Amino acid sequence: MAESSATSAESDAMDAEAPLLVNAVRGCVDFKGRRVLHSKSGCWKSASFIIDSVEMAERFAYYGISSNMVTYLTGPLGQSTAAAAANVNGWEGTSALTPLLGAFVADSYLGRYWTIIAASVLYILGLGSLCVSAALNPSDSSVPPLIDVIFFFFFALYLIAFAVGGHKPCLQAFGADQFDDKNEKELQSKSSFFNWWNFCFCVSTVVGLLVLTYIQENLSWELGFGIPCIVMCFSLFVFLFGIGTYRFRVKSDQRNPFVRITRVFMIAMKNRHASALEGVAIEEEGAQFRFLDQASLESNGEEVCSMNDVEDAKAILKLLPIYLACLPFGVVYQQSATLFTKRGVTMDRFTERKRLETALEHGLVDFPEETVPMSAWWLIPQYLVMGVADVLTFVGLQEFFYDQVPGELKSMGLALSFAVVGIGGFLSSFLVSVVDKATGGDGRDSWLSDNLNRGHLDYFYWLLAVLNAVSVALYIYFAKSLVYSKRITV
Repeated sequence: MAESSATSAESDAMDAEAPLLVNAVRGCVDFKGRRVLHSKSGCWKSASFIIDSVEMAERFAYYGISSNMVTYLTGPLGQSTAAAAANVNGWEGTSALTPLLGAFVADSYLGRYWTIIAASVLYILGLGSLCVSAALNPSDSSVPPLIDVIFFFFFALYLIAFAVGGHKPCLQAFGADQFDDKNEKELQSKSSFFNWWNFCFCVSTVVGLLVLTYIQENLSWELGFGIPCIVMCFSLFVFLFGIGTYRFRVKSDQRNPFVRITRVFMIAMKNRHASALEGVAIEEEGAQFRFLDQASLESNGEEVCSMNDVEDAKAILKLLPIYLACLPFGVVYQQSATLFTKRGVTMDRFTERKRLETALEHGLVDFPEETVPMSAWWLIPQYLVMGVADVLTFVGLQEFFYDQVPGELKSMGLALSFAVVGIGGFLSSFLVSVVDKATGGDGRDSWLSDNLNRGHLDYFYWLLAVLNAVSVALYIYFAKSLVYSKRITV
């Protein structure tokens, strides 16, 4: 009788727990490591904290600063146009490369959640320091800024660059983690999440461009740098407030993917003279880069790499030609925040040839500070074309890398797509320096002269057009020979 009662009690307990098991999210826990339920965690209740707080605030701050940085460098800091363009390109390039570091830290040590928090704190410190540096800068434009102030300014600027590295590879991925792929309803919501993400991204960028640029040029640079700092403080508070709703993914493979892939290349190099594998069936997509198969050969008792690791390394390597072909577009992309802006402030708020003709017609060639009587609406077609090119190139590039990299390296794929802009920034900085030195000197005005009316930005733009035409041809060639990886998304 007692045994029957015990059995009945166990049955009742199992029946009561069954709905919880059905409602539980597999592979996820809450911030205390406990099982999470669909009804009380994740989905839009969590994603809204991530999109509406951190992402929108971060993009508002970043573009509100970067879009007008060349004006601050050539104005209060007194730099030449070429030097300012090179500095902005270098900073934006660093900001686009640091996501590689951020992805490594998140995957290896902190996790996405804590990396986002650390990056937000760095952002606040950087923006606060930027505001202080602007306040320390002499208000009299005839007085050159102190070296210490300039150093402090660039320290703050690159602090922000490292903060961006923590945000970019983690925010969107952490937001997507809040949706369960095994739940049909949440899977559909996940598609909408990416749509809303990009919409909010664009809205916050436009607001940052319009509001902060106006404040910086018409009120004060201190206020223009201080407002983003306040916004980021508020966004961090909102993000922390939502911790009770977040889902945290449980890792199925504790190995660091960066180390795992790097190890394949290192062991393959050590075993390059060893006998090749025989009798191993290789699929078509794995038939390329056969030299990496050497990493699976035993040598001097060293632990070998699995064939899965080798194939993952091949998947990364075969993307390299496509990646390199896209870099010239990254160079062009950087011009919108440097030379485009510098040229726009000389107009009565584009075509460069039309601007030069108007300056010559009104006798303003030797008066670079004077506003050319030409409407800034001439700039609209140029920005529209660049906007369309931006959407088609970077959205496609991110999707391509996300789809083609191995399942455990999705964050690396996104970080690599962001790095196209970073490397493009450094290449742009190098190109600007070379062109400025090659076309100037001996009393001549370079193409990138501080007096844009005597410079030839139109020639520089033609050079960029030729470089991009070559890159398109290379891209088509490499794309035709690319063997797509047929992988199951995890």
